[in-house]
Amino acid sequence: MSYESTTPFIHVAVAHHCLTIEFNRPDALNALRPEMLSESARLVQQGSDDEAVSVIVLRGAGRAFSAGVDLKVLQGIKPEGGIIGNVFDEPAALLAAAIRDAGVPVIARAVGACFTGALEVALHCDFVYTTDASKFGDTHTKFGLRPTWGMSQTLSRAVGHRRARELSFTAKVFSGVQAAQWGVANASFETPEALDEALSETCSRIVGNSSDAVAAMKDLYRLAEEEGGIRASLDAESTSNYTIADTEERLSKF
Repeated sequence: MSYESTTPFIHVAVAHHCLTIEFNRPDALNALRPEMLSESARLVQQGSDDEAVSVIVLRGAGRAFSAGVDLKVLQGIKPEGGIIGNVFDEPAALLAAAIRDAGVPVIARAVGACFTGALEVALHCDFVYTTDASKFGDTHTKFGLRPTWGMSQTLSRAVGHRRARELSFTAKVFSGVQAAQWGVANASFETPEALDEALSETCSRIVGNSSDAVAAMKDLYRLAEEEGGIRASLDAESTSNYTIADTEERLSKF
């Protein structure tokens, strides 16, 4: 399957069963435009349907993952009730759903700046790698806005309700080290080079495992985010049916 981006603001590449989707506005710190969100969603969906793709990485070109929404796009738009509107919300919802519904893991390589809308995108991913010097923040309240891309749900699940409230109410910036300590990121590395080495190893490990089992595991982890309670989730885990075609072959090699 071939991959081509419909916008110069997104780069896409496939290598070693890993699909990389890159925000490509480095001169603007990869500030997000609506077409970047919708195209990323389309590519994530395409990668999820491709048997040759085992993992997807979201990253930013240059020195930032993304500074968040490009506020210039909002000129002339009057947010009502602090909501920026469907020009961004609809493609953002498509991207969030594509990441969560993908049958393969989606990893955010959040290096440099990762603010507000970009942080929401990263938090929808299965996990996040960052660097010590990277900067994160939820700045909705700073600009008189309220989240509609999932911040109030995903941030609180990542760091706990009290810390999430503190971060959102104050709009304060925190480092990659803190992101890893608090649960926003899985790990923080001293340099981008060290991150990329670890990321490559992680992707290789995922590629080496059963793609059917990984897809089933991703689906089962969604149960933990549902509100049915632990008993319902445990029951669903034990009774759900999945097609995993390579179990016998893999066990025979043990």
